[in-house]
Amino acid sequence: MPRLRSRLLLALAWLLLGITGASATPGFRTATIETPERPHPLTLAIWYPAADDGAPRLVGDNPVFQGVAVREAATPLSGRHPLVVLSHGFGGNRFNQAWLAVQLADAGYVVAATDHPGTSTFDRDPDQAAALWRRPADLSRVIDHLTGAADLSAMVDPTRIAVIGHSLGGWTSVEIAGGRFDADAFTRNCAETTSIACTILARIGRLSDPDWRSHMGADLVDPRVSAVIALDPGGIGGFTQASLKGITIPVLVIAAGVDRIHLPAETEARRLAGLLPDRSTDFHELPDAAHFSFIGLCKPGAATILEREQPGDGILCRDGDGRDRPALHAETTTLVLEALATVWPR
Repeated sequence: MPRLRSRLLLALAWLLLGITGASATPGFRTATIETPERPHPLTLAIWYPAADDGAPRLVGDNPVFQGVAVREAATPLSGRHPLVVLSHGFGGNRFNQAWLAVQLADAGYVVAATDHPGTSTFDRDPDQAAALWRRPADLSRVIDHLTGAADLSAMVDPTRIAVIGHSLGGWTSVEIAGGRFDADAFTRNCAETTSIACTILARIGRLSDPDWRSHMGADLVDPRVSAVIALDPGGIGGFTQASLKGITIPVLVIAAGVDRIHLPAETEARRLAGLLPDRSTDFHELPDAAHFSFIGLCKPGAATILEREQPGDGILCRDGDGRDRPALHAETTTLVLEALATVWPR
């Protein structure tokens, strides 16, 4: 009953938001920010509650993935809104969770996403990829920008900031919440599991380099973040158990129940949830979701295009053997909004 009641209240909240003048199509802007940790500026995509003006367009649309409708440079709604910062997975980009961003903006959130240099679709620089500790720093720079002198800073409530990450972005979200990486723990864990996270981190990381180990073991917490959500995260075996137990902010972990890429929930998402404090952790497994169910919608024929360009990449369009991706997105959106509404009651 409490879960049903909270979902009814959430539905009522959406109804109330719908009569405040917000457009069902969010406002959208881009920005670039300089950061001392990166050789090039970070590129941001920003979705926000807006009036029904601005230039209609699709963002994130390409021959493989469906874009989402936005209104370029639409007039922001007045008032302060919670900020959600998105972190994509390995090889992903700022539009991977655009499907979630538009729903969050429609519900009253400002949402920002950036490409993480070295681990993005558009930048595979191996030196930047190895510097995984810069991923949480990227998110902190986004927060700096949107709570500082940015055009939209007047919209952002600096006391209500959350991070949502998918895959390696889920790892990033745990880092910014207070998780601490230990290279020895990672190595021991990977001797006992076949997780693809071990393969990727071992390939892009520099496990024998003392400087790399020192950077990776640093405290990367951002105290401005008051909630995190990890969507089928990977690399969990590298976190110290003490650091996970010490995380004090609410964490929602959502796992994919169908493992198609050797990222089993029992050694990753479910293990993470079990090591976090019970009082502030919620865990949900979508039994018919696969790892890439949390990225955008594939167009008809997309898997064929992906396989032609890179054999094996068609898996980006494969879900479980149950519901389709729009239905999985809908449930994920409900879980996310429900979690955020619990952290910041309205």
